[in-house]
Amino acid sequence: MEKLGDRLTPARVLVLGFLALIIIGTVLLILPVSTYQGISILDALFTATSAVCVTGLVVQDTGTFFTPFGQAVILLLIQVGGLGFMTAGTLIFIILGKRITLKERLVIQEALNQLTIAGLIRLIKKIIIFTFIIEGIGAIILAFRFIPLWGWEKGAYYSIFHAVSAFCNAGFDLMGNFQSLTGFADDYLVRGVIMSLFIIGGLGFTVLAEFQVKRRFKLLSLHSKIVISATLFLLLLGTITICILEYTNSHTLEGLEFFQRVFNSFFTSATARTAGFNTIPTDMLQDSTLYFILALMFVGASPASTGGGIKTTTFSIIIIAVISIIKGQEDVSIYKRRLPFYILNKALSIVVVSVTIIFIISIFLTITEDFSFIGILFETVSAFGTVGLSTGITPELSPLGRGLITFTMFTGRVGPLTLTLALAQRLKKKAPFRYPEERILIG
Repeated sequence: MEKLGDRLTPARVLVLGFLALIIIGTVLLILPVSTYQGISILDALFTATSAVCVTGLVVQDTGTFFTPFGQAVILLLIQVGGLGFMTAGTLIFIILGKRITLKERLVIQEALNQLTIAGLIRLIKKIIIFTFIIEGIGAIILAFRFIPLWGWEKGAYYSIFHAVSAFCNAGFDLMGNFQSLTGFADDYLVRGVIMSLFIIGGLGFTVLAEFQVKRRFKLLSLHSKIVISATLFLLLLGTITICILEYTNSHTLEGLEFFQRVFNSFFTSATARTAGFNTIPTDMLQDSTLYFILALMFVGASPASTGGGIKTTTFSIIIIAVISIIKGQEDVSIYKRRLPFYILNKALSIVVVSVTIIFIISIFLTITEDFSFIGILFETVSAFGTVGLSTGITPELSPLGRGLITFTMFTGRVGPLTLTLALAQRLKKKAPFRYPEERILIG
C-alpha cells in the first residue's frame, strides 16, 4: 500500500478521481429511473464524461430523453466536474471537520493550477462561496423569465439547471430537441444572464478571488492581467469576425436587426470558448465561421476556471514570445514583467501535445465517420476544448466515433493539467551535468 501511495502522484490522483466520477455517473445513468426508454452503456458513458468534463456534447437529448432523476444526476456531475472533484471533496472534508493533509493539498494545488500550497483552503472556501452565490443570482434572474413560461416548479428547476450549466461552462440544456437557446435568440435577459455566467466562470477562480480584494486592474497580478486582457481581446475579435462572416447569412444573422446581429455574434464569440450554448444554429454557420470558431475553441477559457482549452494564458504567452522574437528581444516580457523561460517551454509543450491529440483523433474519425472534414474537425476540437458546440453530428456518430470523442473529452479535461505538473516536476530536478551547446538552423 505504501508503494501504491508513492506512485499516486497528484496528477495520477486527478486522473483517477475524474475516472471515478465518470464511472459513478455512468452507473447512475444506466439505472431505469434515469431514462424513459433505457440507455446503452456507451451512451451513458458518453453523457457522464461530457457532464464531468463540462463539455456539453450529447448523443441523447437531455430535456426529453432523461427523467428528472437522470437530469439531476447530470446536474450533479456538472457541478462537481466544474468545481473539480478535489474542491468538492475538500468541501465535504470541511463540513465533516476533517484535516486536509499535505498530500491532499498538493493535489488541490495541481487541480487549481496554483504555484504554491499557501492559502489553498482559504481559496477553496472562496471558490465554493463564489460559485453558489453567482449561480444563485443567475438562477433568480432566469426565474423571472422561466417561471412565467413554465410555472413555479418547472420554471425554478429550469432556472437552477441552466444557471449551474452556464457557470460551469457545461452547455447542457433542457429545452428539448437539441435546440439549446435558439428559441431565445431575441431574448436579451436569458442570453445576457447565461452569457455573463459562463464568461465569469471562464475567468478562473484565482482571478475572481484576487479581483475581490484588489478591485483595480493595475493592482492585479500578472496572471490576472493577462487573463482579463486576453479574454477581452478574444471576445472583441470574435464578435467582429463572426458578425462580418455571418452578416449576410440568411440562416443565422441576416434576418435580425443590427443590434441583434452584434449581440448574437458576441454571444457566439463568448460561447465558443468552452460554454457550448448557442442562440443561432451552429450547423447553419458558414465554413469560414466554423473554421474561425475552431481557433476560439482551441484557446478556451483560463486556468483554474470551469472551462477547457489550452487556456488564455498559454495562448498569450505564445503570442507574446513570437512578438518578442520579431522585435529581436531576448526576454519575453509584458506589463513590465519578464516571464521565466520554463513557462514558455510549458506553454509550447501544451500547444504541441494538444495539436497532436486533435490531429490523431481527427484522422481516426475521418476513417470511422461519413461526415465532412470541417464537421469532424469541429467536433474533435469542441470535445478537446470541452466546448460542446456541434454541427449536429454527435448523435449520428458510430460507436467507435463516440468512444473516440469520449476519450477526447476526458483528455481535454485532464491532459494539459497533468502535462503541466509532469513538466514542473522534471524541471525542478537539476541534472548532475550539462551537455555542450551547439546551434542548429531554424526556419
